[in-house]
Amino acid sequence: MSFLSATLSRVKPSPTIAMTAKAAEMKAAGRDVIGLSAGEPDFDTPENIKAAAVRAIADGKTKYTAPDGIAELKQAICAKFLRDNGLSYEPAQVSVGTGGKQTLYNALMATLNPGDEVIIPAPYWVSYPDMVLLAGGTPVSVETRLENAFKLTPEQLEAAITPRTKWFVFNSPSNPTGAGYSRDELRALTDVLMRHDHVRVMSDDMYEHLAYDGFRFCTPAQVEPALYDRTLTCNGVSKAYAMTGWRIGYAAGPADLIAAMRKVQSQSTSNPCSISQWAAVEALNGPQEFLEANNAVFRRRRDLVVSMLSEIDGITCPVPEGAFYVYPSIAGLIGRTSPAGTRIDSDEAFATALLEEAGVAVVFGAAFGLSPNFRVSYATSDAALTEACTRIQRFCAALT
Repeated sequence: MSFLSATLSRVKPSPTIAMTAKAAEMKAAGRDVIGLSAGEPDFDTPENIKAAAVRAIADGKTKYTAPDGIAELKQAICAKFLRDNGLSYEPAQVSVGTGGKQTLYNALMATLNPGDEVIIPAPYWVSYPDMVLLAGGTPVSVETRLENAFKLTPEQLEAAITPRTKWFVFNSPSNPTGAGYSRDELRALTDVLMRHDHVRVMSDDMYEHLAYDGFRFCTPAQVEPALYDRTLTCNGVSKAYAMTGWRIGYAAGPADLIAAMRKVQSQSTSNPCSISQWAAVEALNGPQEFLEANNAVFRRRRDLVVSMLSEIDGITCPVPEGAFYVYPSIAGLIGRTSPAGTRIDSDEAFATALLEEAGVAVVFGAAFGLSPNFRVSYATSDAALTEACTRIQRFCAALT
């Protein structure tokens, strides 16, 4: 009899974390490595948010809180949803977790039974399928196409829905592609969902504020109000507010679902860090002007990376609408050989050779459920991006 759980054997470690760790090990050993694998802004947390955390410590706000968040943060979240998305929630409809990942995981743990299916468009954030598996459900991956800008079509969604479908996971702008759905594109998907009232929607809006070139973010319950009672709208402060390490995510939805998520959280981690919660109150209630300035920087970096990667023979790099990732195709490089003798027979082989031979860390597309591609995070300095893309250009040019 194995000591470890059989459930654990169904999942794998996060490839993004693994690639980032490998790059860090190589750096520690003295190698010159540029990391483009982590989805983390290089901006510092804004000063007003840090000051709010310091005040919370000084005021002794360091004790246990309610399991799924303080009342002040839940009120700030309700105000945010109304202000930004036109969605009206009460505090009893809000759950605060230790990062966005926990809120998603809590919802899946609270709702999935063996045989329940969860539709996940691919490429997807690496954790979605494994969280479904841990919760006892069955992930149903639906591959999108580069020709459709990596966006799910209504026909694909319709074909994927079965009587066992419990959730449809929606992420826009997307990790890993940066693809954002317009209101009309999302409306076409919600029209499908309206025909299948047993399907719930889990909308991961973590990159809501990272949108470029006039792209206007929208979320499913906003586009189709009739889906309000079937939708869990998830978000957090990690990306837009440069608060990845503070670990605050949140979600709003039907009160009975939120209560079930609270039960899961009360028996796992209990409350998120009290100090981080007070910082998040300031993030949501405080000045928002810096978001536009940060977006201008991200847009410039996106254009730099897309331009340099598009110069490479064998790589196709679409222009994303949001987030801080690009997801180029390396279909034209498959079958070639690297200067060190590595045959590029997959995107994993490409990413491994690129790291070992050129000192650039990216994440291979198979980790996100769609190959042959790789993900670049451009949430780092212009100088680092320029040097990294130059190395990728040289590496690809040397393939034979």
